[in-house]
Amino acid sequence: MADFELHAPAGANKKKRIVGRGSSSGRGTTAGRGNKGQQSRSGGKTYVGFEGGQMPLYRRIAQRGFSNYPFKKVYEVFNLRDLDARYSDGETVDRESLVKKGLLKKTSALLKILGDGDLTKKLTVNVDKVSASAKEKIEKAGGSVTVAAPAEEKADK
Repeated sequence: MADFELHAPAGANKKKRIVGRGSSSGRGTTAGRGNKGQQSRSGGKTYVGFEGGQMPLYRRIAQRGFSNYPFKKVYEVFNLRDLDARYSDGETVDRESLVKKGLLKKTSALLKILGDGDLTKKLTVNVDKVSASAKEKIEKAGGSVTVAAPAEEKADK
């Protein structure tokens, strides 16, 4: 066999199965769909949870209570040890600087600073939330903390 004689490996190219082309084809008449019924019809599909016309379980069970899931706020959390490692003395910690340092991916994220670790540098922190211990440690190191008002409150005013 020469190098220029190329072909696909055995079983790679299969012939398409053509159904519904007469009884002698082996897949004629019902074309592999069985006899009658919803699945044999074209467009005969059902949705997830369909129970043959019976009232589905998810509609039989009463919905009770309230779910806060659509309204929840997810905060990107940073500890003081992360800030101490990445920031130098006198820098400002905010969305833009966190993105530049590679700690944050989206500028639209809500930010919260937690007090795990020690801070040895004077930093100006401008985020959405700060824990009490983090605020105390930042101010003890000579820095300042500014908590930004949430976007919804800004829109209301």
